Amino acid sequence: MTEQKLDKETPSVSNTSKADEMEIDLMDILRKIIGIRKTLYKAAGIGLIIGIIVALSIPKQYTVQVTLSPEMGNSKGNNGLAGLAASFLGSGATVGDGMDALNASLSSDIVSSTPFLLELLEINVPVSNKGENTTLTSYLDTQSSPWWSYVFGMPGMVIGGVKSLFTVDNEESTVDKMRSGTITLTKEEKEKIDALKKNISATVDNKTAMTSVSVVFQNPKVAAVVADSVVHKLQECITGYRTSKAKEDCIYLEKLFKERQDEYYTAQKKYATYVDTHDNLILQSVRAEQERLQNDMSLAYQVYSQVANQLQVARAKVQEEKPVFAIVEPAVVPQQPSGTGKKAYVILFVFLAVVVTSVWKLWAKDLLDKLKKELI
Repeated sequence: MTEQKLDKETPSVSNTSKADEMEIDLMDILRKIIGIRKTLYKAAGIGLIIGIIVALSIPKQYTVQVTLSPEMGNSKGNNGLAGLAASFLGSGATVGDGMDALNASLSSDIVSSTPFLLELLEINVPVSNKGENTTLTSYLDTQSSPWWSYVFGMPGMVIGGVKSLFTVDNEESTVDKMRSGTITLTKEEKEKIDALKKNISATVDNKTAMTSVSVVFQNPKVAAVVADSVVHKLQECITGYRTSKAKEDCIYLEKLFKERQDEYYTAQKKYATYVDTHDNLILQSVRAEQERLQNDMSLAYQVYSQVANQLQVARAKVQEEKPVFAIVEPAVVPQQPSGTGKKAYVILFVFLAVVVTSVWKLWAKDLLDKLKKELI
């Protein structure tokens, strides 16, 4: 019985001793921290200065977010305008359905594509409250960057300046670049497009099909104008693709309609002229020729009428294929900058300075001295 009691009492004694040792360690650490408090005050002051410098060096950023709900899918069957036109004009005037290869679900890929951003560089944006405008590509040259970006980019700028002395840039307009099969970008254009890819993004909610376009720039008005332009160009891009096939069909049918119309008018004129010149003749050959011309005129009219019906359906199809975009949240000029605030940078650097100094004074310095002694 006595041995069992001793065994039960032994763990409690060990736990008590461990707790005492931990309390002693914490008190020892606290005493050390108090002992180096002046050094920590200096470190906090240095961290405060560095934090202020960093916070003032980072330019303000303004974010504008536009939300739109696009019409999804293209399987309308015969319920749209084209189906309504076909029901009035006859069963022969039908237009087939198909699935889209380009729709609103690809908004993020469209917005980040090089052709889309090249066109966006040519839009006009406000640069002052006096109504002065400039192109987006010129505005990007005026945006400020932290001072350390110039320090790290100085070697590249020097090398680029030397190369520019020995090379001649062949300037080519955006339209010419888009017409050619391949796009060749200059170094400056590549940098601006990469900057736009970072500042402009589009996300699509797969459940609700809601598309959100986010634009970040240093000027709030520029951010709002660019966001609105991105949304309109995105709508034009998707609408242009959705209606391209219908427009091609409409152009072809208009050409065919004019040809069949001319054929019908020519046949009608021949018939009328022949009847006028042979009105008083009762010969069988005259009647046969008159009947033949009348049949040619009737056949030309039937073809002309069918093409006219198909043209009306094609015109209705162009309107039907235009997708509907409901702007849920328009582009609003932001009042407050986005991103990390200046106070957060100051607090972060003060905290890091105090932590690094404490670790160095309490553990790292002693550990480094021990390693030096062992190596010697």
